Amino acid sequence: MASFQGTKMNPSRFHISQLKFYLILAPLSVFMVMPIIFIFSHSLKPMDELFAFPPRFFVQNPTMDNFRFLLSTFTVSGIPVSRYIFNSVVITVVTVFATIYISAAAGYAFSKKNFKLKNTLFSINTLALMFVPVAVSIPRYFLVVKLGLINDFSVNILPLLAMPVGLFLLKQFIDQIPNELIEAAQIDGANDFKIFRKIIIPMTMPAIATIAILAFQLSWNSIEPATLYVNDEELKNFAYYMSTFTATNNEVAGQGISAAAALIMFIPNLLIFIFMQSRVMNTMAHSGLK
Repeated sequence: MASFQGTKMNPSRFHISQLKFYLILAPLSVFMVMPIIFIFSHSLKPMDELFAFPPRFFVQNPTMDNFRFLLSTFTVSGIPVSRYIFNSVVITVVTVFATIYISAAAGYAFSKKNFKLKNTLFSINTLALMFVPVAVSIPRYFLVVKLGLINDFSVNILPLLAMPVGLFLLKQFIDQIPNELIEAAQIDGANDFKIFRKIIIPMTMPAIATIAILAFQLSWNSIEPATLYVNDEELKNFAYYMSTFTATNNEVAGQGISAAAALIMFIPNLLIFIFMQSRVMNTMAHSGLK
């Protein structure tokens, strides 16, 4: 028992009693990582391996031709695929930062400020968590039409900025910041913007990381704005191109391009989770503390 540096349930270093966990988790980890390996392997396969029978899991002669073909491909409208990728990058970056700022600022106001209809407005936000996106697609379309945003690049961003779960999560996090800390900063002459920048943002970074992941996945994978609100092909994103790929490309010749495009869609989601997973775990831990 002396080898345990922590509790019996969670020793701080390896102990032979942990082998039973490895026997369960190791095969499960291999099973879960296999699709990721396949995506990378499949995108590097030359044409003959893509249609090999029986299919091969691992690539034998890796090539970057699929990516070169993808970036040099034009749609039937004469738009290069690189344009869709560029649009997706711009839309995603702006959406993530704007969503974080709006959710954090609104969470600070709901948590630490008093104003009329505060509880009512927050209840409306909580109620919005119950609605799936398809339930509000028609009212959202009418709103976009009334605002005159049809076929405008900003329509790819604005409908995605309202994230009720982001506001709810940040408000709960900010509730845990002592009011005395805010009052002390005000006594020292700090205004609301400085308190927000110097206190609220640094102390809610775990929640902000979680919101960044949710906002990234929402904007990077979203096809609704490009499908419903945009007619100009130059304003549409890469997710829309992926959704219409089979209709605009030869089914046989497009297999390599499809494999490369799938990897491009997948890599950003993988990277943002790898770099922010520790903060997400902190969010889950803090969410259980009252």
